[in-house]
Amino acid sequence: MRGAGVAALALLAVAGCHPRPQSDPIENQGPISAEPVTLTAADGVKIAGVYTRAATPKALLLLFHQAESGKDEYALLSPQLAQAGYSSLRIDQRAGGTLFGVNETVKMLGHSADYGEAKRDLDAAFAWARQQKLPIILWGSSYSASLVFLLAAEHPGQVKALLAFSPGEYLDEKGAVARAAAKVTVPIFVTSAQDGQEEDAARTILAASPAAEKTQFVPKLGGVHGSSTLLRPKNPEGAAEAWRATMAFLDRVTRD
Repeated sequence: MRGAGVAALALLAVAGCHPRPQSDPIENQGPISAEPVTLTAADGVKIAGVYTRAATPKALLLLFHQAESGKDEYALLSPQLAQAGYSSLRIDQRAGGTLFGVNETVKMLGHSADYGEAKRDLDAAFAWARQQKLPIILWGSSYSASLVFLLAAEHPGQVKALLAFSPGEYLDEKGAVARAAAKVTVPIFVTSAQDGQEEDAARTILAASPAAEKTQFVPKLGGVHGSSTLLRPKNPEGAAEAWRATMAFLDRVTRD
């Protein structure tokens, strides 16, 4: 247990307006580097990615995108995370598109695969992350917010925490996400759009987990689908509130 930081099931975070919805001002901890990374999945598919390195990293975040999207869903967020002390790897999964720019993995394949197939790309990212010798935190958006529960369930003791932005039972095997969540004991953060169905789906998955620390952030302002809820252009009214809730969770789970 982590005292006041532990939420039994849901934490409703309330924050006021702020002139910079992306984040509060933070101290620049040093130079930030971003370098291209190419991974190879178990089936031989090449996966494009970008590694953003913090000067003094507290953890390594694996950033996975939503449908019709790509790694640049996190192009604005990764530098801010690095300045807060979090290195990150963002990848182009094989299930994606051009929502935030070219998805190089999909372009190479010539088509977008289904959500379940993209799990192999998450596996490759996790194998790469293990080599970096940093605490690993999983971060998913929409369908990948569901896949990160499967990934965490397969690697007990190797994941520090999990963040899921708009998770749901998006996979062909219904109930698979909740069954995976039942095996996840690390701290979990979930959020969703201001949408009753999304909130209920996130709540159901979160309730299935036996984790001691579980946070469900329900936005009071704005709130859009997936990790886009942290982007001012996508969520002008609620990005600040969502960012502060996200950073508060990350700070808690990396405090040790």
